Amino acid sequence: MISGYVITSSLAGRESKNFLDFLTGFYERRIKRLVPALVVFVLITSVFICLFNPDPTLALRTGGTSLFGLSNLYLLRQSTDYFAQSTELNPFTHTWSLGVEEQFYLLFPFLIWFSGFGQQTAKGARNLFIWVGALTVASLISFIYLDQVNQPAAYFLMPPRFWEMAAGCLIFIGFQKRAKIEQSLEQVPPLLVVAAMVGVMFLPTEAAVPATISIVVLSAILVACLKKGTAAYDFFTLEKVVYVGLISYSLYLWHWGVLSISRWTIGIHWWSVPIQVGLMLLLAIGSYRWVETQFRGTNWLPNRWKTLSWGIGTSFAASGVILGLGRQLDSSLYLGNRTRIVNLDEISQAAQGTTLSIKSCSEYKSDSFANCSIKPTTPSGQRLLLIGDSHAAHYFPLLGWLRQQTGIGISGFVTSGQPFPPARYTSKEGRTKEQWEQNNSDSLKFFEKQFDLLQSGDILALSSRLEYYFIRSKFNLEHKGINLKLADNDWNAIEEDQALSAWLNEVRVIAKKSEAKGISVVLIAPIPVFRGNPKGGQLPEQLCAKEWFRPKILKECLGLFRQERSTLVSRLEKINREMDALAATNRNVQIYKPFDTLCPKRSDYCETYLKGVRTFRDDDHLSRDGSLLVASDFLDFASKTGLIRRQIQ
Repeated sequence: MISGYVITSSLAGRESKNFLDFLTGFYERRIKRLVPALVVFVLITSVFICLFNPDPTLALRTGGTSLFGLSNLYLLRQSTDYFAQSTELNPFTHTWSLGVEEQFYLLFPFLIWFSGFGQQTAKGARNLFIWVGALTVASLISFIYLDQVNQPAAYFLMPPRFWEMAAGCLIFIGFQKRAKIEQSLEQVPPLLVVAAMVGVMFLPTEAAVPATISIVVLSAILVACLKKGTAAYDFFTLEKVVYVGLISYSLYLWHWGVLSISRWTIGIHWWSVPIQVGLMLLLAIGSYRWVETQFRGTNWLPNRWKTLSWGIGTSFAASGVILGLGRQLDSSLYLGNRTRIVNLDEISQAAQGTTLSIKSCSEYKSDSFANCSIKPTTPSGQRLLLIGDSHAAHYFPLLGWLRQQTGIGISGFVTSGQPFPPARYTSKEGRTKEQWEQNNSDSLKFFEKQFDLLQSGDILALSSRLEYYFIRSKFNLEHKGINLKLADNDWNAIEEDQALSAWLNEVRVIAKKSEAKGISVVLIAPIPVFRGNPKGGQLPEQLCAKEWFRPKILKECLGLFRQERSTLVSRLEKINREMDALAATNRNVQIYKPFDTLCPKRSDYCETYLKGVRTFRDDDHLSRDGSLLVASDFLDFASKTGLIRRQIQ
């Protein structure tokens, strides 16, 4: 709101020769105001985040897009929850608001000029008020609506945010043309308005819409009542307070960077806050003195077009440095354990030029086999095909390690939220019966194609989060919000026990077909599933690793992910018993149970940290380190059962 008020007041009465002169002057001032400090902030912070985050790709891309006022769109594409933990760890998350403001500037000067306000015509102010007022109403309606159906879009997109900045324009014109409105608001005590604004800031995130509207309204009242003679006016006009206002843009840029990098290192504690606040102020003062003031009030180049070209060119150059050298930066600058510089979801084999990744191997497509398979290096040509849901995907690092040790060929295909063989639901995730039928049909057809490629001696591994689908425990319902409605072959609702039996029968069919071809089937039994999910599951594995610059493990990493072993064992008892029974009647079926490796019998509790390593990246998925911890145990199991034909390299 304040931004719209200031911009409108700065354009009121400004003379321009023509529209082109007006437009180039407007953007020249914006570039001088925003670009230099932003470029310096992004470049320096990019280097620092690479020092402490072994996988800074998301942060670097956010910083690169912020140079063009597009970070809000990038964050929306990543489906980032602004209030989630991951946003606190990205030092450029806050630039989404700058992106919204810059996109507002693409439209606003056209409204100013063609309404006649910029040309100072008689009806210019009225026209601008009507035009902006109509757009403001439409924007506010879209904001309220999108907050209900697509909250990230409501917060990250410019159209539903237009009304906030446009409100400043309306208030400026309203106060100019209707002095009585401003005079009546002058009677409101400014300190009362400030107190109300502070109170609104403590409202829960669920009240974001009324809170945002309230802040805009209260800001308008504060602008009107902040007059000479009031205590609030005397306070806000103090020299030091005015100086904070002068450095506010640089302070806005640097404050979040300091907080974010602090979270990657020492954390934020009562004793560290004075240091961190002092660092914010020092960086903001330095940016204001040596960057902002050096560029804003001077004529950089002979004409405006050269200034505009310089601003755009500098943004492209800085973005190129950040995005183009991102991989080199994180590999060469990271100060911690370099073995952690590996994407949690990927295994790359440079010799083959092939990558197994959840993103590219999570859909059943005709070209997926070539993209999600790595050829064997052994004369026998033995291969292992892993298929299932996300609980198959978290074994991708295991597959890569297994291939390195044995030369076996590996393939992996997953569909999140759907076991294999596929189960049926009467309702789930808003999909219709027809959509689930199509999904199941596609997955089975895809499997048949891959199954035909398997030969005698190959291995078919199935891994899914079975307790999620087939156990309606109090734990699932209360702590996970799970309430799936399972169905039989005719899509009639059935109980969980019936659904588990039906699923196991589908496995038996696959086992019989596999036996006829000489293929071994491995069912990977369930792993521990925990109650806790720190900060909505947005806490990355790397942040829970001890480093010299982060000597203390975060409480979120340990405190919430701990549960009695006996409770977890009893929860999975039925599924393990049924799987053992299936293996007993099918000689080519083996059951691999990673539970004891991840939660040793000697312990009374299961935890997500084991031997100094974070084994889970959330409450039910293994981290890369967890998958690799299981890998050697799986190889022992495969060797003892004769699944792997050749000796370990």
